[in-house]
Amino acid sequence: MLLTKQAIRKNICMLREQLSPDTRVAYSKAISERLLLQLEYQQAGTVLGYMNFGAEFASEIWVGQVLAEGKRLILPKVNRYTNRLDLYRVEDLKNQLMPGLWGIREPIAERCERMDRLNEVEFALLPGVAFARDGARLGYGKGFYDRLLAQMTHRPKLVAAAFALQIVEQIPQEATDIKVEWIITEQETLTCCGKLQACSVSGSR
Repeated sequence: MLLTKQAIRKNICMLREQLSPDTRVAYSKAISERLLLQLEYQQAGTVLGYMNFGAEFASEIWVGQVLAEGKRLILPKVNRYTNRLDLYRVEDLKNQLMPGLWGIREPIAERCERMDRLNEVEFALLPGVAFARDGARLGYGKGFYDRLLAQMTHRPKLVAAAFALQIVEQIPQEATDIKVEWIITEQETLTCCGKLQACSVSGSR
């Protein structure tokens, strides 16, 4: 029986919350190391990331390394008037971010360069609650990233970072849902090829 999106969200969020803080940090460090070794990331000059909240993968570990490696870091900010994500270049995590919607750290518009040339993003790390091995992604239900990606005529490499417990068998899909190409967990890297092809697994990156 295919679970509803709401049921999957509830179950995965509960499992994620049950991880101890130390375990989440350890898993997040392992995931970050895999992300940094991924060829598609290494070849990218402009990288879209996000700041974590709650029991998510601690993306802040990876984001800090993106800056340390001299890449161009782009972070999203929720535009409450358009109900879309605006993108900004961030160079200083301490002085250019502040808590925004839902307490997630977002760029301070007055202190950051607005990123209007969306097609310059080469690598995008997407958040999510759950993922299937075919690349299907279940977000938090607002559709922010699907709308953002639909604006891009040249889509970047789409990658998700998640704990292994967030991988599920199947996720209900709608026409507007966009799949990721790779899912990186603390245990493996999944290369997602869509429903008609099997996904390969690499334990080395």
